[in-house]
Amino acid sequence: QVQLVEAGGGLVQTGGSLRLSCAASGRTGSTYTMGWFRQAPGKEREFVAAIMLKWGITSYSDSVKGRFTISRDSGKNTVLLQMSSLKPEDTAVYYCAAGYSGDINSFPVSVNDWGQGTQVTVSS
Repeated sequence: QVQLVEAGGGLVQTGGSLRLSCAASGRTGSTYTMGWFRQAPGKEREFVAAIMLKWGITSYSDSVKGRFTISRDSGKNTVLLQMSSLKPEDTAVYYCAAGYSGDINSFPVSVNDWGQGTQVTVSS
């Protein structure tokens, strides 16, 4: 089983930046995809971004497109989420997620592994 270890998060003012990282330990295959979901208080968990480790193909939710960038170090099974121009509505617990996806669009329904979550708070 793959374990996901997250780092980063914290408190930042509106317009600021934060970076999250997630490292996967264990064996991963060619279609292994990693990404992030988030859950705000009283809301359902929602997809944020994902990247296929081998090919670097990415996907973003409309709410973060143009502000967040996901990247990977495939040799280390690590992904980074650079978050810029943060807004109070970005406040949530961010969860690293991973699974095997035939294509990037199927990632949200292909997740098998979850991280423990890390808090991101954006103050107004």
